Amino acid sequence: MLQTLPIPATQTSDLSDIVAKVDAGERLSYDDGLRLFRSNDLLTVGQLANQVNTRINGDKYVYFNQNRHINPTNVCAFHCNFCSFAKFKEDTPGAYTWTPEQIVERIRPDVHNRVTEFHIVGGLHPTLGFDYYVDILRALKKEYPWVHLKAFTGVEIDFFAQLTGKDHRTVLEELIEAGLGSMPGGGAEIFHPDIRNKICPEKADAATWLAIHGIAHDLGLHTNATMLYGHIESYEHRVDHLIRLREQQDRSGGFNTFIPLRYHPENNNLGRRLDWTTAHDTLKTIAVSRILLDNFPHVKAYWIMLTPPIAQLALHFGADDIDGTVVEEKIYHDAGATTEEQLDKFDLLRLIKAVGKTPVERDTLYNVIEIYDQPIETYAPDSRKTRRGEVKITHIELN
Repeated sequence: MLQTLPIPATQTSDLSDIVAKVDAGERLSYDDGLRLFRSNDLLTVGQLANQVNTRINGDKYVYFNQNRHINPTNVCAFHCNFCSFAKFKEDTPGAYTWTPEQIVERIRPDVHNRVTEFHIVGGLHPTLGFDYYVDILRALKKEYPWVHLKAFTGVEIDFFAQLTGKDHRTVLEELIEAGLGSMPGGGAEIFHPDIRNKICPEKADAATWLAIHGIAHDLGLHTNATMLYGHIESYEHRVDHLIRLREQQDRSGGFNTFIPLRYHPENNNLGRRLDWTTAHDTLKTIAVSRILLDNFPHVKAYWIMLTPPIAQLALHFGADDIDGTVVEEKIYHDAGATTEEQLDKFDLLRLIKAVGKTPVERDTLYNVIEIYDQPIETYAPDSRKTRRGEVKITHIELN
């Protein structure tokens, strides 16, 4: 005779005081964040994150954009243990460096009037100099003046300062003059020195990374922030990272979006001891990030790193953005990503609508371009090309 096993009691009671704080709109502490990470009650953590996201963004809209990633070179002066993208010499097999003119021509087939962003990050080339990076911005802005240039991480800005002997503010001012519109959030990795010194000792430290973003905010730039999770860090290191970001946002207020970056273990020195991060950990990390970062407007489920199915699930665990069309992505595919390098607009609409949300096409700064609130058949693939028209930005308050 089969024995009926008791259904395990929910762990909600273990989090009851945190639930009460979230219900009241109170800020959570470091210890609260650590308890959320340690809890296996994923559904309760996800419900809390969804509650926070609904309070900030409503429960209906999910953002995406039509963007184009550009990685100008993979030649890099730094030797980060988790990186599978970098080549350390020009003559290393697989190394490449595109001139500004080559970049303009390479992306031409992918650029239409509805593309609103170029996302530009790459290697820290040891010999080309700062002018190479400035010239990339100038060339792109001249050829595609309507496209917003989101370029260069805080680590890249610090490298440019080292190259030139200029301070971070001057470097940023010169990049703004060349066309820089905002900054991506890469290079943050994990802030705690115990981990940072092991995985990327040559990179700008946490205080420098945060200070550069603070200067950018002071200059009127919006920026993003990231956290690389799922390698040798602990939950304590993740919470420390999130609290430092929250404190910087309190000070300077210019972060638009937080993007948890799932570590990929293939083809790098760190990965030989590690395996792929689980879906459970990914959803928990997105959820806890949304709960702790109460002063960040948006949390992104970056489909190219998570896979589209997990990115869809994340939209019920606090994320309100799924990124964009991307077109060409090298950094994470070199580390073993098996996702496509491109999703078109219809793919993104389908992914978002399938989870009961309304897709909202945005620009980099979250100005609304179009709300897709009609049935999916209205936006059939065969009609996509006819929808490419002049971008008309409409500022819509989403409550």
